[in-house]
Amino acid sequence: MNNEPNEQGKLRNEFRDLGENLAQTLRSAWESPERKQLQNEVEEGLTSITESLKREIESFKESQTGQRLKSDIEDLRHRVDSGEVETKVREELLKALQFINTELRKISGQGGEAGSAGVKPEDSGTTET
Repeated sequence: MNNEPNEQGKLRNEFRDLGENLAQTLRSAWESPERKQLQNEVEEGLTSITESLKREIESFKESQTGQRLKSDIEDLRHRVDSGEVETKVREELLKALQFINTELRKISGQGGEAGSAGVKPEDSGTTET
């Protein structure tokens, strides 16, 4: 029994040594020339990709397609600002909901019995919100 404290001390010492050895191994790996070379290669690769993307973006901006996209985006922004998009979305959402409700009424056996059940979305001129 007197031997147990000594064994516990040895175990504790071995864990401490393990921690120190792991720390030294990681430090050595981090400071190794191979890791530094890999880091440089990754950084150079990322820089190269960034430069390539910048060139391609500039080229696209100046292309006919890029100019058309820019124009389309400006047109969309104008339509959003004017409320045109909101009105159109509301109309389409209303049609979709009416259609879904009509179909659900048919499935549940209420087809044609309810007030607006027989109204097709395309027949409805209602733009209620």
